Amino acid sequence: QVQLVESGGGLVQPGGSLRLSCAASGSIFSINTMAWYRQAPGKQRELVASITRYGNTNHKDSVKGRFTISRDNAKNTVYLQMNSLKPEDTAVYYCNAELTVRAGYVYTDYWGQGTQVTVSS
Repeated sequence: QVQLVESGGGLVQPGGSLRLSCAASGSIFSINTMAWYRQAPGKQRELVASITRYGNTNHKDSVKGRFTISRDNAKNTVYLQMNSLKPEDTAVYYCNAELTVRAGYVYTDYWGQGTQVTVSS
């Protein structure tokens, strides 16, 4: 059984910072790409940032220069450092991992339960 558990969400004032963490646990053989998505009320889920196992990153244009994704492969954990937060960053943030549970098996997407980030004064 594989689990992705997120932490670090909360309420913050505009201009503030938060750091999200997501730890993958269970019977994991290998993790390829890890990513953060978000979904605001009434909107579709969107990709915020992703990182490969080799550390290559990609960030959504609207968060470039403010958010930074990173990962610790030894801990199967991905992070999202969010600075200069804006009200439009308010959303439920979801962790995603593309992983396989056994050598030779296909990689499958797994999701965390989501963590609420609210940016408001």
